[in-house]
Amino acid sequence: MNVMALELIFTLEDFKYTSWFLSCYQFFIYSILSFIQIGFTGLSQRKASYRSYLILAILTVGSMGLSIHSVGYLNYPTQLMFKCCKLIPVLIGGIIIQKKRFNRYDVAATFCMSIGLIFFTLADSKVGLNFNAYGVIIVCLALVADAIIGNYQEKVMKTYHVSNVELIFYSFTFGFLLILLGLLVTNNLFSSIAFWNKHPLSTYGYALILSIFGYLGIDVVLNLIKEYGALICVTVTTCRKAITIILSFTLFSKPFVIDYVWSGLIVVLGIYLNVYSRNQIAFNSKISSYTNRLLSLFR
Repeated sequence: MNVMALELIFTLEDFKYTSWFLSCYQFFIYSILSFIQIGFTGLSQRKASYRSYLILAILTVGSMGLSIHSVGYLNYPTQLMFKCCKLIPVLIGGIIIQKKRFNRYDVAATFCMSIGLIFFTLADSKVGLNFNAYGVIIVCLALVADAIIGNYQEKVMKTYHVSNVELIFYSFTFGFLLILLGLLVTNNLFSSIAFWNKHPLSTYGYALILSIFGYLGIDVVLNLIKEYGALICVTVTTCRKAITIILSFTLFSKPFVIDYVWSGLIVVLGIYLNVYSRNQIAFNSKISSYTNRLLSLFR
């Protein structure tokens, strides 16, 4: 639903100039939904500091806001491929922020993802339907924010033992206010509202669908971070994005070159290496079992 809603919104001519209003709208919906959820769960006492939530809000604006903004300047599968490779900055962020140590498989995974991403981007520049260097810069900045936010969320949740709904409410409420202030300062708020009012179904309607399903997805992501850590969370969401890329090419007419396939497979190899690094014992056991069965056929 997310891929359909977001791509349908950006099919509107000149919509990309109101992309920050879409982020503002989305943050507002998240704030309302999380406030309602707090009412049902009975949570009232804030556990983490306002400072922590303000930092999270800034990072969330950078991650989600810049990511949405980049869709107006990049082919959507390319934007998603960049998002698939946020394992790279997450790994770097884990080393810098949490002093984590990663094994050779994680390093090999980031290398494969980097190479695959480079060639996927080059393939996109060949068809040149909606490729813009500005979009690449924007989505790279979003990846940097992603790298920091995943690790910082994990740190806040473990330090203060906060609930998912509290984290979502304060992060997106502060984020909404920050984007709203930015739209007012840049004088883009009222012009964006005027544009949206001309196409209410294609803007407010699709954006509402995008926000509701996005909110549900965020709750799942935060549970993954809380239970398994930022790196495993990124691996799972990366697999989801791979399916989304396939749906994007299937549901929407886009130029296609074979370079997309093999460069995407290199990224998939990176994902596999990362999953293997987290589950080496189980994987080795299965590989050994399958190998023994195969050898027994030739005895």
